[in-house]
Amino acid sequence: MESDFCCLEDADSHLNHILISSPDEPGRIERAKTLFEEIRASINNNDDNDQSFWRPVLPWGGVYTIRAGRKAISCLPLYVKINLKNTCTIDGFLMLLYVILRDNQSFTREVAVFLGKQFVQHFLYLMDSYDYTTVKMLWIWDRMSKRQYRSEVHQAALEIDLFGNEHENFTKNLEDLMSTVQESLCSNWSCPARCQELLRKTININPPHELPDRDTIQSAVNGFFCPRTDLCKEIGCDGLREFSQRIFCHGPPPFVILNMQIWKSEELSYVPYYLALSQHRYSLEGATLFNKEESHYSAAFQIDGYWMHYDGLRSDNLILLNKPPEFLLLSSLVYIRSSDK
Repeated sequence: MESDFCCLEDADSHLNHILISSPDEPGRIERAKTLFEEIRASINNNDDNDQSFWRPVLPWGGVYTIRAGRKAISCLPLYVKINLKNTCTIDGFLMLLYVILRDNQSFTREVAVFLGKQFVQHFLYLMDSYDYTTVKMLWIWDRMSKRQYRSEVHQAALEIDLFGNEHENFTKNLEDLMSTVQESLCSNWSCPARCQELLRKTININPPHELPDRDTIQSAVNGFFCPRTDLCKEIGCDGLREFSQRIFCHGPPPFVILNMQIWKSEELSYVPYYLALSQHRYSLEGATLFNKEESHYSAAFQIDGYWMHYDGLRSDNLILLNKPPEFLLLSSLVYIRSSDK
């Protein structure tokens, strides 16, 4: 099921605007089950001899054909279809976002505050309806800036290449959903920047220099959020800078994405199911994985306690796992606020 696009172009830019018809538009034929309901049913009715979902889910790439109609506007340069390449930098997170929102209905309104009510409604409608190419187009035009992808026209086809880093293409486009703030004060009254306020839109945690006795990931999270005292780094200042407890700017978000790109496999022998973030409890929902040899991202997530692995490049791209995945090639860990689960 596809939605009608209206592309508004000018001579200096390929991509300016996208409009998607309302999910409430009359005349639509709704499917008996949404994608999420189909996935959940396949888990509950699983045959041990068949671990894969019955149809491809959110396949890599995509081709969107622009259909002429009363809303169509001529484009300069003219193209009649859009080819998507290297979409794995958003595919895994789109799958995780869909599962999180459908499995936690109370999160939808919270996420809509940051991403927009219309975006969230369209996103869920398109995923529910198996309209995978259109949902990628929705993310590209609504959430990404033109600096984050390459585009050019080839023989009446616009090619959009998303090759790059998934945290640049997805995590950083979640607006202020995960924004945190930490204040600091230098002990030196002559410090040129004695009072500071440090804002972060993402959560990047560094592995500890020495492996602690307890959980390394929780220790790294504590290092990001907890108060500390360091030498002041301002030029010409020899004071001590005290950092306050880091807090979420807009209250605890429904989910958090921990950027784990610089962690090594030996530092990930234990991945905690529960995590304390700024005095709030979160539980593990999924992860994204990075294959360096293929420069390719995939994802893992759980529904009703069962783990599934998603890889848009594979023909059977959604697989039910017999056990939790090994998090050895992590790009990110995704935790949800457990009080709402």
